[in-house]
Order: sequence, then C-alpha cells, then structure tokens
Amino acid sequence: MENSIHVKNLSFRYSVGTPFETTAINDVSFAVQKGDFIGIIGHTGSGKSTLMQHLNGLLKQTCGEVWVNGRNIRAKGVNIRDVRFEVGLVFQYSEHQLFEETVFKDIAFGPRNMKERFKLTDKQIEKRVLTAANFMGVHESWLQRSPFDLSGGQKRRVALAGVIAMQPQILILDEPAAGLDPLGREKILRFISEYHQKAGITVILVSHSMEDIVKHANKVLVMNKGEVFCYEKTEKVFAKADEIIEIGLGVPQITRLCQKLKGRGVDLGKNVYTVEKAVERIMEIHSNSGDYSQLN
Repeated sequence: MENSIHVKNLSFRYSVGTPFETTAINDVSFAVQKGDFIGIIGHTGSGKSTLMQHLNGLLKQTCGEVWVNGRNIRAKGVNIRDVRFEVGLVFQYSEHQLFEETVFKDIAFGPRNMKERFKLTDKQIEKRVLTAANFMGVHESWLQRSPFDLSGGQKRRVALAGVIAMQPQILILDEPAAGLDPLGREKILRFISEYHQKAGITVILVSHSMEDIVKHANKVLVMNKGEVFCYEKTEKVFAKADEIIEIGLGVPQITRLCQKLKGRGVDLGKNVYTVEKAVERIMEIHSNSGDYSQLN
C-alpha cells in the first residue's frame, strides 16, 4: 500500500545559534499508509505538536525530509500552499479560529481560498460546506447563525467542518476533544471516525487520552524527548504498558486494571487495552476453569 506520509530522519531545533537553542525533535522517521488512522501520544514537551506542524509545512525542518503523497514537500517546484490543501491541520481549541459572520461563511472560508487554484464554482463550494457540515453534525439550521451563538462543542464541530470542507487527503488533529464534556468528546470523535471510514482518508490523532487512541487508532506512534519511542500496531504498543509507564505516560484504565489483576494471580495477557478484550479474556478463564474464582 502507498504511503500518505513518509518522514525521513527529521530533526528540528528552535532558536538556532542563540543561547536558547533547543532540539524539539531528533532524527524522527516513520511512514503512514493511505487510509490509516494513526494515534500519536507523548508527554508534554515530547515533540508531538512540533512534528505535526512539519507534516503540512508550517515549520521547516533543520534537517531530514517530509514526503506527502510521494513528493518531498520542500523539493524545488513544490507549492507548499498546495501541500496545505492536501494536509488539513486542526489545532487544539480550534473554535478560537472562528471569525466569520455566519457558520456557513466560516465553513466556506477554506474552499473560497481554494476557488482560484482549483476552479471551484460557488455551487461546488456550497456543496462542500453542506457535506462537511453533515459529516460533523452541524445542523443546517445553524448555518445562517453567528458561530459565537453556539456552545463550545458546537463551535468545535464548525471549526472541524471548515477543514473537512477543503477535502484534505490527510487530516491531522491535535487534541480535537480537549476541554469538552464526556458527551461532547464522544460525539466529536465519533464524527471524525465516521468521516475517516466514509471518506477513506488518512487521519492522525494527537491525544493525551489513551482511551481515545485505543478506540480509534490502528497504529500508535509514541514520542519521548523528541524521539520515536515506538511505532507499531495499537495492541503491540499497549502490550508494552510497563515501558510506557516508565517514560511517564499513562495507559488505558482497563490495562491498569489488568496489571492489578496480574498482581493477584490473574494474568489476562499483555495486549488487553479495551474493555471488550478484557471481557473476552475473562470468559476464556471462565470456560477453562468453570468458575470465576480466580477473579475473587
């Protein structure tokens, strides 16, 4: 399968040549296949957000290469603006970017900036707005309202719809559910997951919530001190729970519970990272032993 993104030996230093020079990411390499849903985790300051900003050219690397859809984004002749149309980047608290008079105009802002480059008609822009609004659960009745009349969660969905309306091939989300209540969090991640499945695009989700990562990502990239700690399928990453905890990260609550059960003599295995998987393992124990006495 083709790669959507291929990062090769990427490094970035802030304030080069000054006493404040700092290495944010160091010799990072990984590839993301088309259609993947990748989770990125790491403690604060591990380089996650800096890395994300390289993937659509917002930051220029100190050394190394970033390839998007088969081309080096810093190669001669590559229009970095086109790269940003292909790679949609949604920042944390994206509702702070809203500014237009109406929800419709805000969602349409990106496509209107693409109008000349891609010869979009007003009708095509309108279709993009309505499609993106539908994907993100933005009701048609909201479209002529001011975005500032909406709730926090509704604003967040409008901001995401604005990026989706540009129809990026790759969608990068930096803590898209940060600050939302549990219901708002569940809604926005469900909309993103459904969009990923229906549109078939590549999604990269940065999150501190291990539950969100295990629920949606098929692979996980773990960052530690600006470097790649590991990059594997989700189940293999969380099989390394002890190592992940050692570098200062959390693991899903169900994984912590399994560790405690192991301490009491009940070993459910290393790759239990969802409630469903835990139930499956407990049922296996029950079928083998005939009772649940091991769990008492």
